[in-house]
Order: sequence, then C-alpha cells, then structure tokens
Amino acid sequence: MHSLTVTWVGYLSLICFCLAYTLVIFEEQIHMRKSKPVILIGCFMWALIGIYEAQHGGGHAHDHVKELIAEIGELFFFLLVAMTYINTLDERNVFKVLRSWLLKKGLGFKKLFWATGAITFMLSPIADNLTSALLMSTVALAVSNGNGKFIVPAFVNIVVAANAGGAWSPFGDITTLMVWTSGKVQTMEFSYLLLPSVVNWIIPASIMYFWVPDETPEAGNEEVEFKPGAKVIIGLGIFTVATAVSFHQFLHLPPFLGMMFGLGLLMMKGFYLKRWGETKHLKKMGLTEDRRTRPRFDIFTKVEGVEFDTLLFFFGVLTAVGALQYIGYLALISESMYGNLGPTTSNIIVGILSAIVDNIPVMYAVLKMSPEMGLDQWLLITLTAGVGGSLLSVGSAAGVAVMGVERKNYNFMSHLKWAPVIALGYVASIATWYFVTPH
Repeated sequence: MHSLTVTWVGYLSLICFCLAYTLVIFEEQIHMRKSKPVILIGCFMWALIGIYEAQHGGGHAHDHVKELIAEIGELFFFLLVAMTYINTLDERNVFKVLRSWLLKKGLGFKKLFWATGAITFMLSPIADNLTSALLMSTVALAVSNGNGKFIVPAFVNIVVAANAGGAWSPFGDITTLMVWTSGKVQTMEFSYLLLPSVVNWIIPASIMYFWVPDETPEAGNEEVEFKPGAKVIIGLGIFTVATAVSFHQFLHLPPFLGMMFGLGLLMMKGFYLKRWGETKHLKKMGLTEDRRTRPRFDIFTKVEGVEFDTLLFFFGVLTAVGALQYIGYLALISESMYGNLGPTTSNIIVGILSAIVDNIPVMYAVLKMSPEMGLDQWLLITLTAGVGGSLLSVGSAAGVAVMGVERKNYNFMSHLKWAPVIALGYVASIATWYFVTPH
C-alpha cells in the first residue's frame, strides 16, 4: 500500500485532526462535549480518503474500515456492559452504603487520606479507574467539611491511586482493555505490573501525607441500606468479569461476548425485580396498597444512564486514529520514535505524552503502529500510558471526572503543584518495572 502522507488528503486530514483535538483539550472552557468534534472529523477524514481513492482508481479503505468497526464494536459493547453494571450498583445504593460506612467510622483526615486512596487502588482494577475515582472523591468531599487543605491532597491521591490501580488489570482502564483484547499481554501477565503500580501510588501518597491536616471531621450518621437485589447484582458483576476472562482465555472468543452474557443475566434479574422483587421492600416501607404507582426497577434506564459521551468519543477517536494509520502517519512516527530512540525511551515518552493528550488515542496509535516489542516493553507501555496521565489533572479520565466533583479547591493548578511528587512516583514505578519483568 502506498503512503498518502504527502498528498492533499494527508495534509488536510492532519489539520482536521489537530483542530478536533484542540476542541477536545478545551472542553472545559468551551463547554462542548468532547465526543462531538471527534466523531465529525473522524468520519470526515475517511470521506476525504474515499474521494482521493475514487479519483486515483480504488484502494483498500473499505476493508480497513470493516476491520476498524470490528475493533470498535468489541470495545463498545464491553464498555456498555461495564457502565450499565456500575449504574445499576449505584442505583441499588451499593456505593452509598460504602460511603456511609466510611463516614460512620469517624476517622481523622490523615486516616481518611489513606483509606480513600487504598479503597480507590483496590476498586480500580475491577470497576475501572474512572468509576472508582468518582466514587471515592465524592466520599472524600462528603467527609471534608469543605476543608481545602484536606481536599486537594486527598483528591490528587485518589486520581493517582485510580490510575495506578487501573494499570495492572485488563479491566482497570480502557487502555489496558485495548492491550488485552489485542492479545499483546495475556490475563495473568498483567500481574507483573502490580508492584510498579503500588510503588507509583505509595511514593506520592507518603510525601503528601505530611501536608494532610491532623484534624477529625464530625462523623456522619446517615442510615443507608442496600435496595433489593443489590447483593445478587454485585455477585453477577463479579461473575460477568470472570465470564469475559474465560471467553478470552479458554474459548478464544472476544471477551465482549462474556460481558454481553452477563448483561443478559442482569436483564433477567431486572425483570424479576420489576415484577416481584421489590414487593417485600415496599411493604417494609409501609406501602401495602398502590404499589403500581411506585417507579419500578427498569434495566433500560440503567443502559440510558451510560456515559454515551465517553463511548461516542471512543468511536470518534478510533475512527480518526484509524484514518491517520491508513494514510501512513503512524508508520512514520513509529519509525522515527521506536526505530531511533528504542522501545524503552519511546514508551516512557508516550507515558508523559498521555498526560497532555488523552491516553486512549495514544495507546491505540501505538497498538496500530505495532512496533516490534517483547512482553516486557508492552508491559512498560501499559504502565506508562496508564499512570502517566496522573501527572496533570487533565491527563486521565479519572482526573477530569474528579475536577468535576469539586471545582473550588481542586483544579488544574492545585494538581500541578503536586506534579513533581507524582513524577517521582512515575520514575520509581518505571525503575520497579525494570526489576520485576522478565527481559
């Protein structure tokens, strides 16, 4: 296939891509959801390629797009199920119970700092970094009594913990999911990254700890209990993840089939709840008559609640990066970076780059370039793309989400002050990677 890099299509596509990406970076300022420009430009770039090929007698664009949609579809359905489960657990009060349990403990700020960080780190590999960061930052905010001196280090700690925890599991982040589904790193091989991830979180946390105020906020006393079916749905969620892994590992089928199977189970459970499951709960609340007027559990409202901005952004990015690959730009970058600098340096640079540009397109671009790398280097890029985003508050989905939770104290600048400390963790985690992975 000849390269289109020096044709009008190449130049025009590159300009369009940069324009769309500028709009994504300034999402906060212009209040335009990031999915909008990317979808528009992603499809427009393919239209340009189509026009060019029609003028110059055919090409392989059609086949290429077919491969692309298979990849997008896999990840799309996988994330759709994951997000639906999270929404359902949220609606069944699972996260509120966790929050009230923490509030009731009556811990001081210093202990809460460690508790919120540790829970985020442990939750992130299962529930993904975005969800766990959002959940724990609302908890931290609830216990903070508006104390900015606690909020900033606690929020920074949560973002770092979420990204570090997400880096060593296929389900922890969209980037790790992409590496896993493309078969570069197998399920069990992710565990090599556990130690580097712990180091990445512990080092900045231990330093920030000294700046956390030594006070005790007043304990909360809100009574929250699980709604009917909550515990079963937690079980189904765990079973669904296990099914996805089994489909991938043992049946050699795409993992999204396992996830969709789990969605089917959740829908059946939803049907049961809608018909009979909530009767006991409503009687307990004293509603014997007129139960039909109560809003019932409806699985489709949980599907509606999915972050479609994220999913559609994802579609747009993969379409646009796919076009850049087809034109031939990724091969150029791959040659100049991986060819000249070598994989280790390139992967470390990619990590730092993912703090400025969203890590999804960066990781997808590397997977598309597919440089010749062993397992150790694929593990390194998985680590750096995952934790590099912690360096800036806008560098990861977790950081952007947490900025939305509390804008007064926690913002771009307040996160930036801790960047040197986070960078120390970044360097230390790379050093740890060097010692624990088989070279």
